[in-house]
Amino acid sequence: MQDSTLDHPYVVSVSRDDAHRFTKPAVSEIRLIEGWGIEGDTHAGTTVQHRSRVARDPSQPNLRQVHLIHAELFDEVRRHGYEVRPGELGENITTAGLDLLALPAGTVLHLGESAKIRLTGLRNPCDQINGLAPRLMQELVGRGPDGAVVRKAGVMSVVIAGGVVRPGDSIRAELPEGEHEPLQPV
Repeated sequence: MQDSTLDHPYVVSVSRDDAHRFTKPAVSEIRLIEGWGIEGDTHAGTTVQHRSRVARDPSQPNLRQVHLIHAELFDEVRRHGYEVRPGELGENITTAGLDLLALPAGTVLHLGESAKIRLTGLRNPCDQINGLAPRLMQELVGRGPDGAVVRKAGVMSVVIAGGVVRPGDSIRAELPEGEHEPLQPV
């Protein structure tokens, strides 16, 4: 993993899986397809692919085509005795140098040469996280100074321009115009 204290945000790792497993293996590159998601990933599609959401309403739009987590979260949980590597929490893209959780809804991330994704919301952590390590879930959900729930398990997005994304690619955030709305669970 590269030094996450660099001034420019970048992609640390990319992952995908063609089956509904909790972790996703790291790969050398992923191909993002506009309006669809990641080629070869089980969560790609125009309608919701997450099994519990499909059971409730399979016609819902897929707002969770690409899942991102900041590598700084791995450093944080390591200080509490947990060793988590890219892809193990089910994310497709692990980033560094960008506070994903602080970005407003609708932010567009430019990844590498041509790919673009639009942030749709926060990942709502689930109990499957404890399958990776007992009590890890408590590290990914906390309370802010105001008592509000803080979800740290990453952000979800949709693909608005396709392209290949690889570790080391740069990331540029383009904030939405107008009033900024905080990310909410999707």
